Amino acid sequence: MGRAPSLCAVILAAGESSRMGRDKALLPWPPATAPQNESQTFLSSWIRALGPFNDMVIVVAGQNYENLAPVAFENGAFIVRNPHPENGQFSSLQVGLQEVLNRGRDAAMITLVDRPPVSAATLQSLESSFASAILSGKWAVVPSFGQKHGHPVIAGRELIEAFLKAPADAAARDIEHQHQEKIEYVAVEDSAIAVNVNTPEDYANLISASKTDR
Repeated sequence: MGRAPSLCAVILAAGESSRMGRDKALLPWPPATAPQNESQTFLSSWIRALGPFNDMVIVVAGQNYENLAPVAFENGAFIVRNPHPENGQFSSLQVGLQEVLNRGRDAAMITLVDRPPVSAATLQSLESSFASAILSGKWAVVPSFGQKHGHPVIAGRELIEAFLKAPADAAARDIEHQHQEKIEYVAVEDSAIAVNVNTPEDYANLISASKTDR
C-alpha cells in the first residue's frame, strides 16, 4: 500500500451475554452524572468514539439485532446481522470484515463491545502507527498496555483476507500468531484496551473504578 488506508470500524456485538444476564452492548456508559447521559451505553459510546477516526462504523449483531439497531442508527452507524451467532465470535468477525470489503474499504478498526471505549489519543496513536506500519509491509497494529494486548486492532487488507479465508471455527488470535511477523504491537498508556466486562461484578468494579478516577 502506498496510500493512506480507508478505515472502517467494526464493533462485534452479537454475543449472548449469558454471564452478564443482560446485553453488554446496552449497559449504561459512561456512568450517568446528569439526566442527559442516562441513555448512553457501551455501544453508543463506542460508535461516537470511533466515528471521527473512520469512514463509517459497522455494528455486528446477532439475535439482539432489533434491540441494537435503534442505537446504531441513532448514532450514525450501520448494522449487519450474523445469521449464525451461535458459531462464536470469529463468525461475527468474518461477517463484519466481509461488510468492510463490500463497502469498498480496505482496512478495519476492530473492537469488542463489552468494554468502555478507549481514549481519542489512543485511537489517534493506533491510526498513525498503522499508516506508518503498512509502508513497511505490516498487516496490522495491535495495542498493548503492560504485558497485555487488546483492542481496537487495526487490520489491513492482507489480514482481513486471512481472516476471511479461515474456517468458521478458527480463532482470530491463532491467525494473528501465524502471521506475527506482520503484526506491529503499539504500546499505549490506556488500560482500557485490555478491559473485559463479562459479569455483573466486572461491571460494578468498572463503575467503581471510574468514579474513583474522577
